[in-house]
Amino acid sequence: MADDVSEFLGQNPETAAWLELVHGECESDKLWRYRKEFILRNLSDVCGEAEVPPPPETNHKALDRLLAYSMVWANHVFTGCRYPLPVMEKVLKMAENIKVTDAPTHTTRDELVAKKG
Repeated sequence: MADDVSEFLGQNPETAAWLELVHGECESDKLWRYRKEFILRNLSDVCGEAEVPPPPETNHKALDRLLAYSMVWANHVFTGCRYPLPVMEKVLKMAENIKVTDAPTHTTRDELVAKKG
């Protein structure tokens, strides 16, 4: 999908510029590549078929929620964070077709406790 994302953004420079507005300063290139894909895959559910999404500072609640879900998903995949079950179910469904090929593996507290027992 990375090639698809690049191709799409090349054909939609306004959306590419908008995405850079929501790109976190501390995000690694790898994390941003996948979070960007997550956002793009779910953007039409939030903004319909609008040419360009509304600016992030417009207080668009559905867009704010999408950006929050993108961070939840990235935090889960790349740092092993866990969230309440309804949130996890939602973000995993939203990320259903995203193939992360180089995600780190994490050991949970529960797995550590089980090994000691």
